[in-house]
Amino acid sequence: MSLVFSAVAGVVLDGLLGEPKRWHPLVAFGRLAERIERRSNAGGRAWRSHGLSAWCLAVLPLTLLVGVLAQLPLIGWAVEILALYVALGLKSLGQHALPVAQALRLGDLPLARARVGYLVSRNSAALDATGVARAGTESVLENGSDAVFAALFWFLVAGAPGVVLYRLSNTLDAMWGYRNERFERFGWAAAKIDDGLNYLPARLVALSYALLGKTALALRCWRQQAPQWDSPNAGPVMAAGAGALGVSLGGAAEYHGELHQRPQLGEGPPPRARDIERALNLVYAGALLWLALLLSWELYRA
Repeated sequence: MSLVFSAVAGVVLDGLLGEPKRWHPLVAFGRLAERIERRSNAGGRAWRSHGLSAWCLAVLPLTLLVGVLAQLPLIGWAVEILALYVALGLKSLGQHALPVAQALRLGDLPLARARVGYLVSRNSAALDATGVARAGTESVLENGSDAVFAALFWFLVAGAPGVVLYRLSNTLDAMWGYRNERFERFGWAAAKIDDGLNYLPARLVALSYALLGKTALALRCWRQQAPQWDSPNAGPVMAAGAGALGVSLGGAAEYHGELHQRPQLGEGPPPRARDIERALNLVYAGALLWLALLLSWELYRA
């Protein structure tokens, strides 16, 4: 089975089943990563080389194992589809984002704050309705890139081992890639590797968002605003996404007790509940666009 048809099968499986309810492989991997970090970074005193060694220990054996299994006759095609299915988070993104929008529509701000807290790492306890809508919209745009499009990209580039390497790397960045005393040195490798793996996918996502929304505004916001953002990959994705939707994102946000003044992204009014849904629809449309282009190319080649 070609990688294109395996990719379609993986997306369909995610749409039908969503995340595994029990024994999610990424949950098990997270526990493994915690044990590796505790042993390799005791007291938060490890050097960058220790962080790189820990990354290799956590990621490479599982990547190689999946690569071997994917080459086996009879079951290799199933391993490929399952690897992509486990790595994708398209249905899960909607399951987490839509309750935020629904709570805002009902005027239940405490519930909306609680729900958006599942999506973002910022402090959501004191957010007003606009702050919740902004956090939800930003999260959908950024997580769409990380949990959907980048996974598809690396699957198409390198099959099952490619998507496993990417997803495990992205998970380690979420766990170790903090700029604080404990992870500043140890998590450096995880953060830089994730930045490298997301560089091309993020820009393809930004282009997809632009093509599916207010194209001229999205391209202008990407060009002018993305360089001001701290993250080299989230900047293009969120600037283009905000421009495509015609809303203003960014601004002040509290992370781990510290208030961060972030540059504005996009242009237009602040987001509302419906903009969370619009951002989610942008991700869905982007996924359909990618799959349609891939299938068209596969049929053309045939």
